[in-house]
Amino acid sequence: MVFSEIVRLAIDSFRSSKIRFALTALGMVIGSASVILVFTIGSTGKQYVLAELQKIGTNMVMLEYQGGGAGAINEYRNDFLTRDDERAVDEQVTDVALSSPMLEMHDRVTFPGGIAKDVLVLGVSPQYKDVRDLVVLSGRFFDEEDETTHTKVAVVTEAFAQEMFGSSSAAINQSFQLTGIPFTIIGTFKESVPTFGQSEIADETILIPYSVGRYFTGTDNVKQIFFSIRDPNDVEEASTEIVNVVHVRHLASSVYKTTTLTSLLTTAAAIANALTVMLVLVSAVTLAVGGVGIMNIMLATVRSRIREIGIRKALGATAREIKLQFLIEAVFISLSGGIVGTLLGLALPVSVRVFTDYSVPISVWSVVIALGTSTAVGIIFGTLPANRAAQMDPVESLKYE
Repeated sequence: MVFSEIVRLAIDSFRSSKIRFALTALGMVIGSASVILVFTIGSTGKQYVLAELQKIGTNMVMLEYQGGGAGAINEYRNDFLTRDDERAVDEQVTDVALSSPMLEMHDRVTFPGGIAKDVLVLGVSPQYKDVRDLVVLSGRFFDEEDETTHTKVAVVTEAFAQEMFGSSSAAINQSFQLTGIPFTIIGTFKESVPTFGQSEIADETILIPYSVGRYFTGTDNVKQIFFSIRDPNDVEEASTEIVNVVHVRHLASSVYKTTTLTSLLTTAAAIANALTVMLVLVSAVTLAVGGVGIMNIMLATVRSRIREIGIRKALGATAREIKLQFLIEAVFISLSGGIVGTLLGLALPVSVRVFTDYSVPISVWSVVIALGTSTAVGIIFGTLPANRAAQMDPVESLKYE
């Protein structure tokens, strides 16, 4: 028998028992749809997490002093970063687009009700807003003129403004004191992504011009320097150049470290991929259950068609052809369910993309895996019934009642 004749026999078998065929394929429909949806959900979650991390600044490099810096014999001194280090990097590292120093101070501020709290005060340059991708909620950020003229202005967090004055908008043009010196609030801000205190910005943080903060500390030392790199792909290379430039300007024993989001993004992507694979494997259990159903139905089919098998063998059909016929029937059931399930699984993400503004990712690999797994399930779970049919004795089959 040629292959086309075997396929026609399988199709005729399905036509004679449409309901049984549909119910058997239902498990594969559910399993394939689950694989597609799990892939979509995993890819969407990965896309969201990476997008949120990127808002912090994938092109940002943070430089800080880690320690070291021995002077004379038996003498130890710190070798902190300075504003001159920032200028040197700006001049020598062409990939740097923006930069800002940061010095850190702490002070006690009296809030309404006579409550005094410790607040974090950061002295930064006007470029700090763009380097850190801060969101100005009301008012404005201080500019180069404020920096040059040493204007006593401040930009505060939303939490500080609400606790001190009731709202972000109400805080604009209000005054408060730092170490007895009045400062005027010209704006309120927040981070583009909540970092829950894991960045240099706390809930109640005050930003002031670096030139003003320098007079409070009485030193040119800075705690950290932030750089913005023109191309995110050059971040790692630029961070190495930044460290090299700074090392030349300081003692050989001093240690300086750059921090970027590149490794964090890579780790987050790897975790998201691992979770997606795990969920796909869990959803594949449904396909295995569907495969067991196919095997049971095919075993029952073989039993109900014993006389047919005997007649076909008596007419010259080989064991290989009998086996191939029942194996094709199992694969047809499995693959048909896989195709329907794949279409149903794709219907949801496609509908979301068409009828909403959300760009839900659709993975071609999820379709390949769903259809490939469906075919494999049909072959694996259809082999036993097909072998049993092929091994039947034609004489005994013809006698079967």
